Amino acid sequence: MGVQGLTGFVEERGSFFTELRVRDTKLVIDGSSLYHCLCFASAGDFRRGGDYGPFAAAVSDFFCNLWRCRVAPFVVLDGGRDLEDRKLPVLRERAAERLEEAHALSRGGRGTLVPLLTREAFVQALGRLGVPFVQCFAEADREIAGLANRWGCPVLSLDSDFFVFDLAAGYCPLSHFQWRSVRDGPRGCYVPARRFSPDRFCEHFGPLRRSLLPLFAVMNGNDYVGLAALEPFLCRAAERPGRHRRLQGLLCWLAQFAEPAEAVASVLKQLKAHQREEVGELLRTAMEDYMPSDVDLESFFQTGRYECEAAPAAALPPWVLGALARGQLAPFLSDALVLRSTFLRVQVENMQRPSAHSAALPIRRVIYSLLLRAPPTAAAAAPGTQSSELPLVCEFDRLQKTLKKNYVRAASLPPDFCDHFPLDTLTEMPMSRRQMLLLETLGMKMSSLDSVPSHLQLAVAVTCYWIRCAQPQVKLHQLKALLLMIVAGELQRVTSDPDPAALHAEGDSVAYSEFLKWQEKRLQCEHFDLDAAHSFCQWQCCLQMGLYLNQLLCAPLLEPDLSSRLYSGTLVHRLDQELKTASSVENLFHFSPKMTQLYQVLLNTVES
Repeated sequence: MGVQGLTGFVEERGSFFTELRVRDTKLVIDGSSLYHCLCFASAGDFRRGGDYGPFAAAVSDFFCNLWRCRVAPFVVLDGGRDLEDRKLPVLRERAAERLEEAHALSRGGRGTLVPLLTREAFVQALGRLGVPFVQCFAEADREIAGLANRWGCPVLSLDSDFFVFDLAAGYCPLSHFQWRSVRDGPRGCYVPARRFSPDRFCEHFGPLRRSLLPLFAVMNGNDYVGLAALEPFLCRAAERPGRHRRLQGLLCWLAQFAEPAEAVASVLKQLKAHQREEVGELLRTAMEDYMPSDVDLESFFQTGRYECEAAPAAALPPWVLGALARGQLAPFLSDALVLRSTFLRVQVENMQRPSAHSAALPIRRVIYSLLLRAPPTAAAAAPGTQSSELPLVCEFDRLQKTLKKNYVRAASLPPDFCDHFPLDTLTEMPMSRRQMLLLETLGMKMSSLDSVPSHLQLAVAVTCYWIRCAQPQVKLHQLKALLLMIVAGELQRVTSDPDPAALHAEGDSVAYSEFLKWQEKRLQCEHFDLDAAHSFCQWQCCLQMGLYLNQLLCAPLLEPDLSSRLYSGTLVHRLDQELKTASSVENLFHFSPKMTQLYQVLLNTVES
């Protein structure tokens, strides 16, 4: 969620924190905060679509340093939007802000924008490292607080809502968690950190009772609640000097009350009679968002079984709920299934062209059909009547520089598929049938991928789809740059494999050394080709939806590993520039016969 202005106010006053040495403990981590933090810390260029390799390396370093200090991390990720979709106005506002940021970056301005597949790369990295994690059904804050209190351990996050929750072992902001500076002490290694002290905070205002903090958060404004009826009252409370006047005025006013009910009653007296009942109910309901959840995440980490209060109302098939909790299905899929509404995240693309997500629309239509199951009828088979039988999904995407709402119809799937495999029995479908549907959607046959390594087959199938569906048409030098980038990722993967039993051809090491020298000479790549960026954005959009369709069909193809540098925006743009003027860069890996052959296999597969 997030309490307006609270982080800035607390950070300005270091007196609200106590020093903490984090070691020999469990640690409940807000996964969404962590991957945003590591993404911004590891990225040097936000214009070219992301470099997932350095991000994955930062994730690995983070958890390795925790383990050095005998800290047992448990990551809790946000899921989809809640059933009431209470956060929709805030999500639309943030999407519009991201659109402005992307537009500024596309014109050479400064800014930060999380690359499209960062979340997927983070989940893959957690799985590869063996870090225990869970993806909640909706927003994770209450479940994070509940698990931390059950275990009596701290919460690590960057969400200002955790200043408000009553946490038994406290809240450590990521901004004060010095994980890169592990120190030795008499009792072993530790991470220097700072923990928020709610007692010090409350003493600053009166003293203020901690039980009133949730009411403060709700009245001040958070991601769920905006109370226009309270504005006149809040303006009067803000009549004091200095920054954060509203926030401080409200806290000082609340300090006179013994309990929340007394303060709510006082607020309601200052409203018009017809407003009181609705505002009172809204305040009381909203304060419950700061009560730690009863969901037993400890049981999930022990048994793998996830249960929450909201799931039964959503009527999800058991296999879907379990796959969501294990991170095997993306929140995008649950939003489409439960709310029939999705957000398509903007990238740094050419704002004068249609959204980069347009290229992946046919894949999304198949996803929506699988989720919402619209079996064909006799009437639907008649010309002009089919579309009326298919469900609609609301997509939030950009139209030039504006966030727009579009309604998209689900695709019509083959009758035998719809009749025999509704969503709740999708896992019972033969793997060969699921694989066929995936590849038919991407316009491929399995025989075309026989020569491609299995872990790259989905990425190559998506690349073939991208060439057919991208607008404007993909240029040959862009295609070659993309394939060379994939080969470079493979070369790094095989040469850096820590497994001593892995066989490395001597030429691979030489080729990788030469590649690093080539890369070193071209570190500065000031030129930014917006049309090339738009094309590569379309590829990432197609890959994202290819990943989601593959997830929904229970992985008939291996998921490509984003953390092994499958995509590097910096590299693909550099290669694209080189290929425009010098085709010799195609021989970049000539010292490695294996990588040279792989490049030819990929190129022949795509061109054929």
